[in-house]
Amino acid sequence: MSPAQDPPPRAWQRMLSGRRLDLLDPAPRDIEIADIAHGLARVARWNGQTRGPHVFSVAQHSLLVEAVGRHLAPGCTDPDSLELLLHDAPEYVVGDIISPLKAAIGDAYRGVELRLLDAIRRRFDLPAPAPTLARLVKRADRVAAHLEAVRLAGFAPDEAALHFGRPEELPEAVVALAEPWPTAEAEARFRARFQTLRPG
Repeated sequence: MSPAQDPPPRAWQRMLSGRRLDLLDPAPRDIEIADIAHGLARVARWNGQTRGPHVFSVAQHSLLVEAVGRHLAPGCTDPDSLELLLHDAPEYVVGDIISPLKAAIGDAYRGVELRLLDAIRRRFDLPAPAPTLARLVKRADRVAAHLEAVRLAGFAPDEAALHFGRPEELPEAVVALAEPWPTAEAEARFRARFQTLRPG
């Protein structure tokens, strides 16, 4: 008689919505904006190494990136803005891994992240971004990272420019989004912005 085999390792996570999301083969039907907003508001940017009484969450970073993108490209449509807002959405389950560690981990992490992002786009009827929009997302992300690095994470301006590119002149209303909020506020504002961009 052969010994009993161990069951395969669990690859899914139960969400507060009740969904059970398979991290290796995510299905769009198991993705809910409430879970994304809740998770991203509790994931700290910069591994939590930021100034202030509250963490600077990925939810708040996402709102900052969307605002930066709209500033850089005033003709942004609501679907374009939704792509900006959701650019880091997979981190609601995989966390925010800083760039040096991502590089060390390599393709395994990136594969999981990309499959999740594809499922999220399909859930909310977003096509894969055209090259122009993909470049805007990357640029807005770098501009936001530079701002966060200097204001929150202890980088000198020249050090931030070396790693994230030159800073951009931003309106005060956009810069103000880099002041950390309490978790509940970050969650509520992320979800409200999503619902503005995708009513219903």
